Amino acid sequence: MLYPLFLTFHLFAALIFIGTVFFEVLFLESIRKQLPAKVMLLVEEGIGRRARTLMPWVLLVLFGAGLGMVWLRYLPVLATPMASSFSTLLLLKIMVAVSVLLHFLAAILLFKSGRMNARYLHFIHGSVFCHMVVIVLLAKGMFYLTW
Repeated sequence: MLYPLFLTFHLFAALIFIGTVFFEVLFLESIRKQLPAKVMLLVEEGIGRRARTLMPWVLLVLFGAGLGMVWLRYLPVLATPMASSFSTLLLLKIMVAVSVLLHFLAAILLFKSGRMNARYLHFIHGSVFCHMVVIVLLAKGMFYLTW
């Protein structure tokens, strides 16, 4: 009974996180060219403020539910990560997800220390966007790719 609950929380948190990253990278970047700099700054500040209050909770649910799923169902599979394509892809997915978490923690530290600038923000958003694409492909591949 717990696994379906963890899976549902994990999927909803992933939707929120991935949706936010996709919006920031695919929409916000193109809108930047169409709005005056002062307006864009206000938009970015508002979105950034909301993201900094919501995303820690989303990531807590995302990683907490993911850990719960691993604990309940996938721990034996991860004990031998090269034994099957599923276990290899799951391990890779977890490694990429940990990298996303490290990006998020780095962004928090940069914001708190006052060193966050547009270059860092652009790099982090682009990198996390690429990570998200890889995670989605790995998640689907776990169930459809075999070797």
